[in-house]
Amino acid sequence: MRRREYTYLLLGLLLLVGCDATKKVPEQSYLLNKVDIRSDVRGMGEPELIPYLRQRPNASIPLFGKWKLHMYNLPDNDSTWLNRQLLKHGNPPVLYNEQLAVISAEQIRLHLNNKGYLNARVDTLVVKEGRRAHVTFNVTGNEPYRVRTFSETIHSVDTTVHGLLSDGGQLQLVKEGDLFDLSVLDDGRENMTTFLKNRGYYNFMKDHFYFLADTTVGDHQVDVTLSLNSPDDGLAYKRYNIGNVLVVNGVDDAILSDSTRHSQLDTTYYKGVQIVSQRDRFLLPKTIYYNTFIRPGRLYSDRLVERSYASLNGMGPISQTAIRLTPVVRNDSNYLDARVTLFPGNMHYMQFGVDGTNSAGDLGIASNVSYEHRNFFKGGETFRVRLNGAYEFIGSSDSLNLLDDSYYEYGAEVFLSVPQLLLPWRLDRLRDQPSASTDFTAGINYQNRPEYLRQFFNLSSRFQWSSFDWKLQHVLEPVGITYVRMPRTSAQFDSLYMNEEVNPILRYSYDEQLIVRSAYHATFTNYSRIARRSMPAVPFRIRAGVEVAGWLPRLATSFGAGERENGRKTFFKIPYSEYVKGDFDFAPMYVFDYKNTLAARVAVGVAYPYGNAIVLPFEKRYFGGGANSVRGWSTRSLGPGTYSRDSLGSDFGHRIGDVKLDLSLEFRRKMTSLFELAGFIDAGNIWTIKDYEEQPGGMFRWDRFYKELAVSYGVGLRLDLNFLILRLDGGMKAHNPALPEGERWTLFKPNLKRDFALHFAIGYPF
Repeated sequence: MRRREYTYLLLGLLLLVGCDATKKVPEQSYLLNKVDIRSDVRGMGEPELIPYLRQRPNASIPLFGKWKLHMYNLPDNDSTWLNRQLLKHGNPPVLYNEQLAVISAEQIRLHLNNKGYLNARVDTLVVKEGRRAHVTFNVTGNEPYRVRTFSETIHSVDTTVHGLLSDGGQLQLVKEGDLFDLSVLDDGRENMTTFLKNRGYYNFMKDHFYFLADTTVGDHQVDVTLSLNSPDDGLAYKRYNIGNVLVVNGVDDAILSDSTRHSQLDTTYYKGVQIVSQRDRFLLPKTIYYNTFIRPGRLYSDRLVERSYASLNGMGPISQTAIRLTPVVRNDSNYLDARVTLFPGNMHYMQFGVDGTNSAGDLGIASNVSYEHRNFFKGGETFRVRLNGAYEFIGSSDSLNLLDDSYYEYGAEVFLSVPQLLLPWRLDRLRDQPSASTDFTAGINYQNRPEYLRQFFNLSSRFQWSSFDWKLQHVLEPVGITYVRMPRTSAQFDSLYMNEEVNPILRYSYDEQLIVRSAYHATFTNYSRIARRSMPAVPFRIRAGVEVAGWLPRLATSFGAGERENGRKTFFKIPYSEYVKGDFDFAPMYVFDYKNTLAARVAVGVAYPYGNAIVLPFEKRYFGGGANSVRGWSTRSLGPGTYSRDSLGSDFGHRIGDVKLDLSLEFRRKMTSLFELAGFIDAGNIWTIKDYEEQPGGMFRWDRFYKELAVSYGVGLRLDLNFLILRLDGGMKAHNPALPEGERWTLFKPNLKRDFALHFAIGYPF
C-alpha cells in the first residue's frame, strides 16, 4: 500500500512538472519565460537591479519549475471544487509586454544615474521562440562621476542648526573621490532631519535641505554644495519644548463629551502632568508618569514620542494610545502642548492546554491552565498564576500498582510584572528608564517517578530596561533562588546515579542543593529598530552576561554556620552551590543584496565552580550540538573535548561541560518570498574546566583545544511565514574529535549513519 502511495505521489509531481507552461498563453502573445540582466558595473549586478524591473516571469523553484503556473494550467475549467482551488492558488502566465520592458530599461538607467553613472546605457534584447520570450537587459555603466569638492552654506541661514549638525558630526556626508551617489546624499538629508527632530525641531522636514551639483567643473567630476532653505519667517527655525501635558486616563468618550457628567471626573497633578480619570481610576498616576516620557519642560524629541507609545502600548491593560501635539507660543517661547489618551483593553486572560506525550513508547498526557490579570494593582501590573500537570505510564515496571507504574508531575508558578523599576527613593533618578519592568517569580514543582521523588522550589527577581534608541538592553537579576531536594530514591537509582564512585557528576546533580545567584546580561546592536534608514553596512549584535552564585550564603555563613560531614558549608542546613559564569556572543551580518546574506557568530562561555561546589549544577553546565550549535551533532551528543563512550548508548549525563566555544558562518539566499536556502559551516566544542575522571579527555587545555574543535557543514531550508520562520538544517561531521587521532577528518570519507544529523527548529540559529 505504501509503495502505491509513493507511486501516485511521483506521478502527480511528474504531471505537475510536465505540464505545458504555454497552455493558456493567448494567440499572438508570448510567455515571459526568463529575464536576464547583464551588467559591467561592479556592485550593480542582477540582484541589485531586479527590483527596478516592471515585469518579472512567473515564480520558479528548483525541480518543480514554475509550479504555481503549472497549477493554474492543470484545470480546463472551474466546474469542480478542485479546479477552482487550483485556479485560486495558482498564478496565470505573465505575458511579455514591450512597453513594460522599455519602462524597466529606463528605470535601470535612472537608478544608475542616481548612483553616479550619468552616461549609463541599457540595451534590451528580446528573443522569441515558439510562444516564449526571453528578455536580456545589457547594462553599460561607462565612467562614473565622482565628487571633486563638498561644501555647505547652512551657517549663513541658521547658525544654531549649523552648530548642532557640526557638533553631532552630521555634515560629513561625502568626501573627495566618492561616487556622486544621490542615495547617499538623500540618506544624509534623512539623518540630519532625524537628528534635528530629536533636538527640539518638531516640524522640521527633509525638504528644507537641498543640494547643488555642478557637473561642468571637470572630466566626470562634480562640485556638491549642501544648502538650507530659509525659514518661513525669515529668522530662524523654531525649537520646541514640551508645554502642558494632559493624560486622559481611560475615560469613556461619552463622559468627556457630556459636560453634565464632568462631575464624575477626577483631575490630579503628578509631577506637573495633568491626569484626568474617572472616580474609579484606570491606572495610577505614578504608573502613567514613569511610562510617559513627554513631560513639561523637556526639549521636544521624536524619541520621546516613540518611547511613550512603546512603553504605554506595551502595558497589558492598554489596548491603544493616542498622542496629539499642539504648537503654542507663551512668553515668546515655543511649546508643544500634549494630550495623551489611554484606551483600556481586556484585563483578564485565561488559557488552557492539553498535550499527548510519547516518551520512548510510554504514553502520557500533560495539561496546563493559566490565569492572567493585566492591571492587578491598577498600576499596569501583570499578575499570572499557572498550574501544570503531567501523567505518564511507564510500561517497564512489573508492579501491579497503577500509581507505582506511572510517572506524574505537577507544579504551580506565580508571576508579577510591574512596568517600572522598583527602586528605593534615593535611586529615584534611575527609575526613569524606557521599556522598564520589575518582575517577580515564585514556583514549585514535584516529579514523582518509581525511582525517586524530586522537588523544585524557585524564587527570582529581575529588572529590565533599555536605552532610548533601543540599541542597548539590560537585564539585572539581583537575587534568584533555586532549591532542589529528593526526599525519596529507590535502591536501584541510588546504585546507578547516587553512587560517588560510579557517577559523582550525576550524583552531585541529583543531590539536595541550594542555588542563590545574581546575574547581569546586556544586549547591544549597532542599529536601531526604529531608525531603519540608518542601517549600518555591517549590522551586528553583542550579548554578554555574568552570573555569580553563592555569595549571599557565603556572606551569611562567614559569621558562623555548621558544616556537613563532607565538608560543604550549609545555609539553613542546606548545602549551597558556588560558581561564576560568563557568556559572550557576537553575531555580525553582511547583506549583499535583498536576496543574499552572510551571517556569522562567535559564542564563548566559561563557568567555574569554587568554594562550596565540586561541580556546577547540571542545568547550569553547557552542552554541544543541536540546531543552534554545531549542527553535525544532535543535541547533547558532542564533547566534552575528545570524550567518547558511544558503546554505552545514551550518555547525556557526561555530555556536559564548563567551557563552550561556537563558531558559525552561514550564507543565506532567498529563492522566493517563502523559501530560503542556506549553506553553513560550524565549529566548536565543550570542555570541562577540571579534570573529571568520569569524563576522560574532556578537560580544556590551551595547547590542544584547537585540535579538539568539532567541524561540520551542511545545508538548510527555511520557510518564511513573515511572523514565523520554520527551519530545517542537515549537518555532516567534517572533523570529529571523538574519533582516534588520524581518523578524525571524515570530510572525504563520510558515514551517513554516523555523521549526519537533521534538525528542525523555529527561527534563525543566530
